[in-house]
Amino acid sequence: PVLLSTKPRFYIDDITVKTSISGDTGLIKYSIEPAGLEENEIAIVSVSLRDADSTLVTKMEGVSGILKVPNAKLWWAIGMHTQPGYLYTLEVTLRVENDTENDIYRLPVGIRTVKWTNSTVLLNEKPVYLRGFGRHEDSVIRGKGLDLPTMTRDYELLKWVGANAYRTSHYPYSEEVMDMADRQGFLIIDECPAVDTENFSPTLLARHKESITQLIRRDKNRPSVLMWSIANEPRTALADADTYFREVAQHTKSLDPTRPITAALATSYSTDKAGQSLDVISFNRYNSWYANPGRLDMIIDKVMAEAQNWRKKYNKPVLMSEYGADTQEGLHELPEFIWSEEYQTAVLSKHFQAFDRLRAEGWFVGEFIWNFADFRTAQTYTRVGGNKKGIFTRTRQPKMAAHHVRRRYHSLAWQTDGAEPPEDLQYYISATTLHDEL
Repeated sequence: PVLLSTKPRFYIDDITVKTSISGDTGLIKYSIEPAGLEENEIAIVSVSLRDADSTLVTKMEGVSGILKVPNAKLWWAIGMHTQPGYLYTLEVTLRVENDTENDIYRLPVGIRTVKWTNSTVLLNEKPVYLRGFGRHEDSVIRGKGLDLPTMTRDYELLKWVGANAYRTSHYPYSEEVMDMADRQGFLIIDECPAVDTENFSPTLLARHKESITQLIRRDKNRPSVLMWSIANEPRTALADADTYFREVAQHTKSLDPTRPITAALATSYSTDKAGQSLDVISFNRYNSWYANPGRLDMIIDKVMAEAQNWRKKYNKPVLMSEYGADTQEGLHELPEFIWSEEYQTAVLSKHFQAFDRLRAEGWFVGEFIWNFADFRTAQTYTRVGGNKKGIFTRTRQPKMAAHHVRRRYHSLAWQTDGAEPPEDLQYYISATTLHDEL
């Protein structure tokens, strides 16, 4: 939809918020940028903070300052706390002397910290293991247009399946979608629209930087945004890729040094030149699909070897940002055969085994299935009605793999965060378990 809004002659042009924690006290450092002021007019800014019940917590005056929140309720990711996604509301009022007009803006604020080392990413000093998906803004009726009922359904399914994160592949998602992530406590790898980047040039670099500038300006205050992704499958083995992505990464850091930077890499670790500029290494690989189709027996060794080699080369946290297999819903084959629901389930399961072994090494920080749901693509003989790698259909119904992933993700939530699994995770089988029988 196209939304039109009005603003007064002078207005709040931008707000920047950075949060930190000191003991039980939350600290909110804010900076307000007014605009539209006439010469010699001085901005008078009032700031107040209210909790989720609209109770006033604190207030102060000035275009910048630090709000102190005693006994602060922190913003936690879903599964990490019984009350995830806790938001305060920062209300900013701008006025000038001898003028009856004012401008008011209310910004949701989550108090949390993000830190990272060469082996982990931490939310509020607690290590995070990311379990989620690559996604697309796509649905049957409205295509790539914003569809609020579908958005609501997607978040219901993300909770049902036990995910705690997703990547905005391969572009910034709508503000409504991001607002929901803030409120429900999902962690986001926020990606700029840079796909298959090559033909490096000063013009392309300038456009790439501008794209990141716009992304960070819009989403910098969102507690859900855990990392910035500066590209998807760029051609990082090419000459000048090291210089190009060093420039992009430095630009990103200059705008926001408070979050780690990643990129979804598809080049071989042996020829990549961009990883040195990233904080977290993400890689895409379709074992037993585009490479070695049908060879389920090769997945575990291939995934482990590649992740270990990325780690060995850069000594940074590693996650797998894309893997999966296309599946035509309703197609069943036993033994597992490519395109069947059984085959997709087996492909994911083999990856899970590799991931658990990698997690035990202490530096593997996340797994993202491609894709959350089937989506439309250009017409080609390699696509059956589009990309069918979703564990949900384009109409948001679960395939066989969705139930398997649900058991996986809720098990991880219990292992890593102590989150209680849902009661309907397993259906009743027998009063005597197979383990007891044996």
